[in-house]
Amino acid sequence: MKKTCLSVLLLACCLISNSVQGQATSLPSVEQALEKPVQPFAVTEFQLQQYLMARIPPLPSPTTPAQWKTEQQRLRRHILGEIAYHGWPHEWIDSAPRFEQVGVIETDHGYRIRKLRYEIVPGFMSTALLYEPEKIAGRAPAILNVIGHEPEGIAVEYEQKRCINFAKRGIIALNLGWMGFGELSQPENAHDYSAHLSLVGSNALGFFYLAMRRGLDYLAALPEVDSTRLGVTGLSGGGWQTVLLSALDERVAVSVEVAGVGSRESNLTRPLDTDEIEEDAPDLTQGEDYPEFIAMRAPHPTLLIHNAVDSCCFLAPLVRPYVYDQVKPFFQMFGASDALAWHENFDPGTHNYQLDNREQAYRFFTEHFHLPVAESDIFSDGEIRTAQELTIGVPADNLTILGLARKLVRQIKREPIPADGAQRSSWIASERGKLKSVIRYTPVSALRVLRMNNGRGTDLDGRGVSFQFLSYRFDLSNGLSATGIWFKENAAPQNAPLTIVLNDKGYKAAGEAVSEHVDHGEQVLALDLLFNGATVPESPDPSDWEMLVDSSGERPLGLEVAQLITTANWLRSTGHSQVQVETDGIRSQVIAVMAAAIEPDAFSRVVSRNAMKSLAYLVDTPVPFRSAPELFCLDLYKDVDLDSLGALAAPVKLTITTLADVPGPLKVKSNTP
Repeated sequence: MKKTCLSVLLLACCLISNSVQGQATSLPSVEQALEKPVQPFAVTEFQLQQYLMARIPPLPSPTTPAQWKTEQQRLRRHILGEIAYHGWPHEWIDSAPRFEQVGVIETDHGYRIRKLRYEIVPGFMSTALLYEPEKIAGRAPAILNVIGHEPEGIAVEYEQKRCINFAKRGIIALNLGWMGFGELSQPENAHDYSAHLSLVGSNALGFFYLAMRRGLDYLAALPEVDSTRLGVTGLSGGGWQTVLLSALDERVAVSVEVAGVGSRESNLTRPLDTDEIEEDAPDLTQGEDYPEFIAMRAPHPTLLIHNAVDSCCFLAPLVRPYVYDQVKPFFQMFGASDALAWHENFDPGTHNYQLDNREQAYRFFTEHFHLPVAESDIFSDGEIRTAQELTIGVPADNLTILGLARKLVRQIKREPIPADGAQRSSWIASERGKLKSVIRYTPVSALRVLRMNNGRGTDLDGRGVSFQFLSYRFDLSNGLSATGIWFKENAAPQNAPLTIVLNDKGYKAAGEAVSEHVDHGEQVLALDLLFNGATVPESPDPSDWEMLVDSSGERPLGLEVAQLITTANWLRSTGHSQVQVETDGIRSQVIAVMAAAIEPDAFSRVVSRNAMKSLAYLVDTPVPFRSAPELFCLDLYKDVDLDSLGALAAPVKLTITTLADVPGPLKVKSNTP
């Protein structure tokens, strides 16, 4: 009887033990608890759309031509002087064009091709081809042909055909090369590296604008050119150049854009349309947008060509209401309704400057240049030359975009950080104000801190402790949000030390750091700020959204810093007097150190792993833009560095462990159509 009872007791113990073990193993680990995003990516994208839509200024509403002409002049001065040329040396901006001929291709088809090399800025040479009619009576009109993201550069077939046709009709055609393509296709000329120009204090837009403006300068100075009949045209990135140059330079008499621009509304619904740094350059669309740029053409002849089913961007039915319909009244005000024209291409209807689009351009240019109106393309298939035949050549030591950024770095000079005393106090006030200005910092408040989910788990990789977790969404006063998951060991007291953990790859990659703190009886908030981890917009490339924010006049870095400060202050309001931040990676490092520099009272300590000693690392390594978009903030490295941020953050203790290699998978956007 005793033996039977003992057997039953052992069986019951085994069942209980197995049940407990089964329950324990069914509980999530820290890593599993971090795996699920708190907020759907689509919600973040919608919030960003609403945030940026609310910042789109209405189109101006002038009542007289004179009023709009005055506003045009103001806009040109503002966009060029305060945005495009921001940080660029005046001697570069004001210099005369420097073109040199390096060869001539004579043809027996009524035109010749001159091979040209020209200087954008000292040390950076680009390429160009001049298609020149053999016989010019008097002064001829001239057209600047600007290319888009074409791997072949100026040798691409449709560019050659268009320039040949212009030359055969008595029009001088200059075809400009573009950085990143053709003979300038060196890896460090990828357009993403123009973000490094902004970082060191020179707006990326200025470089692209100088490159295209040099071509117009050259044509206007040619003795055989009628400077009152200058035109510009291009596809895609060339269309973007066409709109910008035509709006900002009054010398452009006739403009034909092909699939180059949309509006902020269309770009916010299709952010991939405007996927290049130059198109979303810092502050470019802060107070005005591409519809205004087209309106600035009034009353000069302007043709907009867009494709019905464009495989790339700016589809005709999606952009017409913004770039044409609402702009038409500006031309009507001048009595020049026909000067703004629209063409929707259906054959082939994809991203192209092929036959139908070329013929539209020929008609428009010849009509407004007062030439015999051209109705069709002059067949020239047999005259197309290979890239090798059209090779111009650039110096072996030619600068690249990244090389130019490194050159500008050497011109940066900063005052030393003062020692303690009144001078240091004054320096802190001044530098903190400068930092806030550079990152466009605006404080936000937490409107709602929503508890989204909760659970319990077991950290089997550590001491086997049991913990509880609670996920949060932080709804902020600017309409944006951050998300996080709070962890605490069950046995830990409510006043246990608390650490905010940030990871460049999002909180789902922070399992090791979270486990370490939980195992030590501490509380942790694994936090994903805007543009990171679980709080990225639903987009193939989230950095597109950061560019849109940057172009609107805000700074992604400023938004993230404000979110971190607000989260820390909320934690302090709940009874956590000491808030430590631990970061992993260069993005989260800079955000945390900046937050401490702006509001030291919110933090007790910042510990950074896989960190950098100086922002110079971004240029020296180099770190590609799309790996850390918010760090490439206009003027950031020109005005501050990590040592000065550390001084501003005192008495917050900063501890860093530097990285040996560039963290994570880095991406450079390839320059392809």
